[in-house]
Parts: sequence; C-alpha cells; structure tokens
Amino acid sequence: MLRTLIIEDEPAVRKEIEWLVQGEPNCNLIGSATSVAEALVLIKATNPELILMDIQLTDGTAFDILSKLPEIKFKIIFITAYNDFAVKAIKCGAIDYLLKPLDENELRQTFDKIFKVKENDQQNQKTQLSIIKAQLKHPENDLESRLVLHTLEFLQVLQLKEIVYCQSEGSYTTFFLSEDRKIMISKPLKFYDELLPEKWFLRPHQSYLVNITYVDKFLKSGTLLLKDQTEIPVSSRRKEHIIQQINTNI
Repeated sequence: MLRTLIIEDEPAVRKEIEWLVQGEPNCNLIGSATSVAEALVLIKATNPELILMDIQLTDGTAFDILSKLPEIKFKIIFITAYNDFAVKAIKCGAIDYLLKPLDENELRQTFDKIFKVKENDQQNQKTQLSIIKAQLKHPENDLESRLVLHTLEFLQVLQLKEIVYCQSEGSYTTFFLSEDRKIMISKPLKFYDELLPEKWFLRPHQSYLVNITYVDKFLKSGTLLLKDQTEIPVSSRRKEHIIQQINTNI
C-alpha cells in the first residue's frame, strides 16, 4: 500500500479525494494538508510515497512545495481546475493529473497506471517537473520548448524542433524525429494535436501533424513535400487552411 498524502485547500474537494483514496485498496491515506507551509511539515514528518496535490493553493503553488524539498522521492498526481495552460504544461511533462471536478473512474484509472509503473527514477521526475514549470512560465511554446514522450520502457525528452512529423496509427502515434529517429507512443494523434502549438505544427490530414519548419514545398497535387523528400497528403477540406498557415508562418 502506498503511503498517500493529499494537498488541497478546497474543503469539499479535499473531502471527496479523501473518501476516494480511502476506498482504494492500494493506498494508505496518512494525512491531508491545505497550504504550502502545512504540506512541507507533513511531507517531512510522514515520508509519503504518493501525493495528490492541487497546483494552486492559497499561499502559493505545488511548485513552491517541490522547490523547497531537498529531494522528491514520491510519485505525484496533480489536481487542477480546468486551465488550458496548466493542463498543457502537465501534458508536456507527462505526469499524471486530474481535473476538477474529479471523476471517480478517472481517479481509479490514474491509480491503476501508477501501480503498474516501476518505481519512478528521481532524475526523470525532476526533468518532468522542470518542463512543467518552464511551460507554466512561458506558455507560448516556442521550438526550444521541451516535451516528454512516455513509453513503457523509457521517458524520451525532446525539444519541439526535433519533431519532423507525427503519424496516427489507430490509438497510437509515431513521432518521426530528426536524425532518422522514430518513437511510437500509445496515445492518439488528437492528444498531440491539442498539445503542440498550431503556430509550428500543421494538421494537413487526419493522420498527420507536421512541423512547419521541415516543409519544403506545397505541391498543387495536394501534397506537402518535406525537406527530406517525405510526402504528406493534404486533405481537400484542409487545403485552404494549410496554405494560409504556410503563408503566415514561413
């Protein structure tokens, strides 16, 4: 059973999470905190293995807590009210999160994922958190921004400029990267379409996302020709939008 803490300043939400955690056979609820100051005391006193933490608290943020700890030995599930920038930042770091109001089934699924994953590598988690923090400070997502791709075997940290294009394969997405690398991720293309900035990534076809900086030509036959000579189809209904994006950004 994972020794579990809750950090949440909204009483009704906190009570709901406590009730849900107490019903989870793999969790042992060892306490709850409502502020940054209280959380720091409780973490040091109880040595938790899992923390469900709200990002925004009355006296600071979850990152204020994390930055004041000498090391992070516990797994994290972030909790947030729907905020586009916050959710995108967490997705970029590939750390689990839950949206308010909480859905019991989503919480169970998140727990299941955590229990199946091997013990977190501290350096990997530190990198993931630094990516989230950077995204929250600079939500514009330039090509120097980083993204974590989460596979069963490893976490791959990329800069957006390394992504040439993405291709959908059912519920999987293959990332084709610079230097002839590729990685398959068990998430649909829609997930990355919502995550990657439209300023830099085109959606010419339902099965493709393309980094505009790798586009060489738009062929009148309805094809994007990339600099490595890869041909990407452009659906007829997206043609005008793609031309507009190319004219605006190149």
